[in-house]
Amino acid sequence: MPTRTARGIFAALAVAAAALSVKAQQSDGGASGAVVFENARVIVGDGSAPIESARLVVEGSRIVAVGPADDVDAPQGADVVDLGGLIVMPALVDTHTHLSRTRDELIEDLRQRARFGVGAAASLGQDEELAFEIRDEDIPGAARFYTAGRGITTPEPGRSDIPYWITTADEGRAAVRELAERDVDIVKIWVDDRNGQYEKLSPELYRAIIDEAHRHGLKVTAHIYNLSDAKELLRAGLDAFAHGIRDTDVDDEVIELFKMRPDVVLVPNLPDPGVPVDLRWLQGRIPAETLERLAAASTERPEAQAAFAIQARNLERLADEGVTIAMGTDGNSPWAPHLEMEDMVRAGMAPHDVIVAATRNSAALLGHDGGTIEPGKSADFVVLEADPLEDITNTRRIAQVYLRGEPVELE
Repeated sequence: MPTRTARGIFAALAVAAAALSVKAQQSDGGASGAVVFENARVIVGDGSAPIESARLVVEGSRIVAVGPADDVDAPQGADVVDLGGLIVMPALVDTHTHLSRTRDELIEDLRQRARFGVGAAASLGQDEELAFEIRDEDIPGAARFYTAGRGITTPEPGRSDIPYWITTADEGRAAVRELAERDVDIVKIWVDDRNGQYEKLSPELYRAIIDEAHRHGLKVTAHIYNLSDAKELLRAGLDAFAHGIRDTDVDDEVIELFKMRPDVVLVPNLPDPGVPVDLRWLQGRIPAETLERLAAASTERPEAQAAFAIQARNLERLADEGVTIAMGTDGNSPWAPHLEMEDMVRAGMAPHDVIVAATRNSAALLGHDGGTIEPGKSADFVVLEADPLEDITNTRRIAQVYLRGEPVELE
């Protein structure tokens, strides 16, 4: 079999691989169409122990085999990439974003995410026609795009007028039917009075929305704030929370409600922790003025720490109780998943559990065909210079990203 080291193949494909400490050697390429990645430590993304000295076989956009090198045959004529002991993990999946609304800017949003190791992102509730056009395209070097289309809320004058504003159950059902016709990936609702500014979406209204969505085979995720609303939404059959509980600590009653609904997914969307964080890893990767602004804001803030502490305690307890946790960032910062994962560990989750949340669980929530390094899955994976199981911030030490079997240009 012709053999190429990691640096050789990355350079041949005009991608950034200078960080790889593997000697370069390049062949003319094999005839099988397969690429074999060898000498890697593979984090599968399902919580199982990493595969040591692994061999990963990719054909086209799909993973066809993975396992210890002695157990996986390399196809005759395949190209071979020696990863020199580096780490492979699934590309990240961000289940809660709000991306740009013009074509060029949205595509750039998705390409920026790819460069940060994100293989898929879902935009929740502020999307119109363009989002569906982009979702259905295969854009090279870009994260896959999922959309909730227009979300559903009560009238909120002064805020976005893109969502459906409803006041009756029939209007809620009609909105869901329109979303179903567009084949949205999930239905988004807001259950929040915005500090008393608006009338909150009532149980009568969101029960109708959830019922209609389930009639059409659609999941519903909810923006929430209060513990009391979380309880009623669980009783109403909600599928996912787009935020954690933010007003108070969870109690035994809501724990029991979660246990009665084991398929419900919690996306914690943790707030700013209110402590100084090291942002030097973003140097050269984001505009200097943006980094300067972020660094200036990264200070000790007791009020932010108190808000973070509530949600951190809630996340830790719910995760310990067996609630399925996924990952989302609620914004348009392509690097935010790495900060969110660090905060999830800060809240008390183990790094391996955070990786499962940000890969397998998030992919499952969206119906994304990636999320784990397994045969049949989309070949979406990140090559890392250091082990995130030892330090979750090592997810930032990206040597290379592959999406749908193709290397992403990192610069």
